Amino acid sequence: METTKIAIERSLLEKYGPLISLPQLAELLHRSPDGLRIAMSKPHGYAQEIKKARIKIGRRVYFRTPEIAEYIASAE
Repeated sequence: METTKIAIERSLLEKYGPLISLPQLAELLHRSPDGLRIAMSKPHGYAQEIKKARIKIGRRVYFRTPEIAEYIASAE
């Protein structure tokens, strides 16, 4: 499992960098940005895990790539 997480993290870092924007994360999870935003406003199981990776820079919301990779690896 650890090698899977590392491979996913490496792939995401190459594509998105250290931070993933909300539209990029929505695309990655095959959701609409508005749908993902609404899901994170409620106590859904997967949304709670994703919210742990959230970071705000000014008004913008980003997600830490390593934590998103960990979530994706654990969901498989």
